Amino acid sequence: MIKGIIGKKVGMTQVYDTDGAVIPVTVIKAGPCWVTQVKTDEHDGYRAVQLGFEEIGAGEADAENKARKVERRMSKPERGHLGLLEPNDKHPQRKALAEPVPALKHLSEFRVDDLSGINEGQQITVEVFQTGDRVDVVGTSKGKGFAGTIKRHHFNRQPKTHGASDRTRAPGSLSSTTTPGRVKKGTRMGGRMGGERVTTQNLEVVVVDAERHLLAVRGSVPGAKGGLVIVRPSVKQ
Repeated sequence: MIKGIIGKKVGMTQVYDTDGAVIPVTVIKAGPCWVTQVKTDEHDGYRAVQLGFEEIGAGEADAENKARKVERRMSKPERGHLGLLEPNDKHPQRKALAEPVPALKHLSEFRVDDLSGINEGQQITVEVFQTGDRVDVVGTSKGKGFAGTIKRHHFNRQPKTHGASDRTRAPGSLSSTTTPGRVKKGTRMGGRMGGERVTTQNLEVVVVDAERHLLAVRGSVPGAKGGLVIVRPSVKQ
């Protein structure tokens, strides 16, 4: 069984352990996910499982409106990859999964060692994790826009005295004189901050709520509320 899942960050709260101590946790709406592709050594050169998350048009009661929404939001190759295209005279051999899957917004790949018992179309829920498991959570950090060196790289400010009224938050010398006569690559300067892929490692699973598809992990998780996250077993447990 694959041990990994895709979800969305709900927010932070706190729970109490058996001794009454407060545990800060991040709640993740994880799954249900569907296995959309199984990659093997023979066919792809490595073993992995591709999962899909969040059904397009899940709240649509009208099947016709739902189908229109799927067609509008997904390209033909994306629909073909999920086996959502009907065979016709021009393409009689359309791809078909062993078990049908819905139209899914997000796909992500998980490396696995053992593919036994994993089939395309299989549903994965938060029950693959148990209380006490250690996980790594991958997300996209909050975008901060253009930031200076003090905020971005934790530089110290310049002295406020001796006429330095407008230099207090300036980065200072870049150590670039006649030689080499240019700013070296990688010099820490102001620039775009945040909006990057970040992994928080070795978090403890505190709550597994299979009925509501919720996962609570101890500590903070990268990204804003509603941001997409990937939960997988910790590499440092």
